Parts: sequence; C-alpha cells; structure tokens
Amino acid sequence: MTNDEYILSVLQRYVIPTGPYSPAEQAANSLKPYLRNWASPYLSDIFFSGSYAKGTGVRGSTDIDIFISLSANHPSNLADIYNSLFGLAQRQSWNPQRQNVSIGIQYAAQKIDLVPGKIQAGYQNYHSLYKSKTNSWTQTNVALQTKTVRDSGRVNEIRAIKIWRNLRNIDFPSFFLELVVIQALHGRSTSTLADNVWEAIRFISSSLTTIRIVDPSNTNNVISDDLTLAEKQVVASQAVQTLRATNWSQVIW
Repeated sequence: MTNDEYILSVLQRYVIPTGPYSPAEQAANSLKPYLRNWASPYLSDIFFSGSYAKGTGVRGSTDIDIFISLSANHPSNLADIYNSLFGLAQRQSWNPQRQNVSIGIQYAAQKIDLVPGKIQAGYQNYHSLYKSKTNSWTQTNVALQTKTVRDSGRVNEIRAIKIWRNLRNIDFPSFFLELVVIQALHGRSTSTLADNVWEAIRFISSSLTTIRIVDPSNTNNVISDDLTLAEKQVVASQAVQTLRATNWSQVIW
C-alpha cells in the first residue's frame, strides 16, 4: 500500500454519511420545526453550512452545522438573539454548549452546531454573527466561505488534518484549519496526497503562530485571531512532534 492509498483508506473510515436519508439530515429535518417556531416571524432561511456543506466533515467532529438566517428587521440585537437560541436549547434539553459564533447541541444522537445570523440590510448572503468569546460581532458570507473551501481542490488534505487534530484533541477551529491548509498547499499538485498532508503539517509547525488568515468574505475578520498565541503554540507543538513520526500510521489512523 502506498502512502496515498493509506491516507485514502483512513479517510474512508471517517466518512460522514450524507444525503436526505443520512442520520445527520434526518435529525436536522426533525429539528427545523423548533427553529422555525423560535425564529418566527423573522426567519429568512435555514440551511446547512460548515464542514457538512463544504464536504470536509469527518466522523468524530460536529455531524452537521445548521445556519439560521434571520431577516434584517429582526428587533433584537445579536447577543440577545444568540442567548435566546441558547435558552431554547436549554428548555429542550439539547445539552447546549456556547461556542464562538455557534451553539453546540446534542439532538437525535447527533452533534449539531446552530449558527444564528442576521442578514445585513440590502444584502442577500451577508450576515452579522455574534461572537460570544469577545462579546462582539462579525460579518460573513456563508455561501462564499463554503465555495472557497469546497472548490479549493484540497478537501482530502483538509479532512486528513482534521483527523490529525481530533486524534490529538487539540483546539484548532475548522474554518481556520481549512484556510491554513489551502494556503499551505498553494501552487502544489493535487495528485500528491501524502506529500501534501505532510507539507500542511510542516507549515503548521513553522508558520501557524505568525500567519495572518482572513475571512475571504470579509478581510476585516481575521480568522487567525480565533486562537490566542498560546493556543496556536499548542497546535504548532503537536505538528512538530508529528514530524518526528517514522510512518504514516503514527500520523493518522
């Protein structure tokens, strides 16, 4: 078995079922009536976002991300919207966890992230999101984020690095990770999977603490600021240790 074949075999073990009959989508469809009722009459749309929409999900992470798009004329501010959704999750015993721009819940044996966003007046795809870590807000375009990652040609490498992250239980937010991998592999062949994964780990070890990564839909949103320097150093240290591996079974498995 070649190194590329080994990584592909690992990726296959971490595949998340997709499609209308998958457990994740069935859970999401069952959840949607609660969300519609909560958002009414200001609901614009509910759709899949995050790793599920991008095709970069791996088993062991969040199963599905649900974006709740609220109309621009919603009377509440972003913090109140976020806290109201968290309150709904508490009342429904969904075991909610506050995350930066999302609320993680357990529903129908699935791990789901709920992301409430408020449409910016005059725009279709641009939303304002509450950032609970800093009690501030940010602008984003979920459709553009999804397209940037999904069409990057680096989905396999991203999934491999997510598996690497999860196996080591390190804090490396998914969108930050995805953009780091895309930048690390800029200009490299798309047909050398193992070499590319190794290069992504090398890049993380040497550049994560200094690199500046911005949201492709909002250059004022510095994604690399989602981790502190100390948190980045933890991730980089894990990458340094990984580079000492003598075979791929010590990298991902």
